[in-house]
Amino acid sequence: MGRMCHCLRRVSLKDIAEKTGYSINTVSRALKDKEDIAEATRKLIKETARKMGYISTSFSSSLRSGYTKTIALILGDISNPHFAIITKEIEKNAWKHKYSLLIINTDEDPDIEEQAIYAAISKKVDGIIICPTQKRKSNVEFIQKAGIPFVLIGRYFEDMDTDYVVCDDKKGGYLAIRHLIELGHKRILFLNGPGYISSARERLAGYRKALSEGSIEFDPSLVCEIPITLGNSGKHISKALEKTSGYTAILAFSDLIAWETAYALGKKNIRTPSDISIVGFDDIQSRFYFAIPLTTIRSSKSGMAKRAFDILLRRINQGLEGECIHDVLDVRLVVRSSTKNI
Repeated sequence: MGRMCHCLRRVSLKDIAEKTGYSINTVSRALKDKEDIAEATRKLIKETARKMGYISTSFSSSLRSGYTKTIALILGDISNPHFAIITKEIEKNAWKHKYSLLIINTDEDPDIEEQAIYAAISKKVDGIIICPTQKRKSNVEFIQKAGIPFVLIGRYFEDMDTDYVVCDDKKGGYLAIRHLIELGHKRILFLNGPGYISSARERLAGYRKALSEGSIEFDPSLVCEIPITLGNSGKHISKALEKTSGYTAILAFSDLIAWETAYALGKKNIRTPSDISIVGFDDIQSRFYFAIPLTTIRSSKSGMAKRAFDILLRRINQGLEGECIHDVLDVRLVVRSSTKNI
């Protein structure tokens, strides 16, 4: 449990009318861009509506229940099996409660994320589960202003009052590096995600904690930030592998990046784990099988999905007031054959 959530109710035409001093009818016609409303008035009303977080809906406002039994799931990269598993688990929980799911991929792009949020709210969804890009927080702030129930999944903002469900990323980074240190590795390359992502920052904190406990000096040249979407990280991985030297092990931000790294190393005739040990994050192999059995950090994707949906359903049914719910799910190390003693 955390601080109080300052969530707002949905902005209405009446609210905009009171703010601008125009009648509800004028506001309605201005937002529909009717030409009988002066252009300056239309511009003023539209700008006021945008700042207040108002979005028109594509469903009739006369729906008796006020609910559409639809929720939006907005994710960064649904081609990543990690997000695919979470999507399936959330959908499973949604169907149990007779909810349908609107799935939108942002490709980790904040502009697409903004459009996704607008699209979801315009469809009058009852709530949103979102893994934010975190390049800017204004998108999530807009959901707050719009008064839509929502839950962050996988990432959170330290300076925002929101519900969220994440895994213990710091512990995950720590367990991965402690495992490699116990195998005798001292120079460990960390192919991390961008620093604006909360999970990347916390995994780095765990990396540094394990090094400190192992009396190993932190070397910033061994930490490389790379894009995390499928198809965009390959050249950055290759560049990171070329510009650093002397490492005997690698921690990757995700399992996908770990496998891309193993592929890049293989092209240079460097083998895993005989030459380089690699640890991933997410444990995709809990559901899929791949050629390289990957040592990784496991979090419960089904547990994360269920908890996020349960919190959202509670907000939908009981309202937005009350303390924010901050759930941090435990993680554990899963040792496979991609790591070995130095």
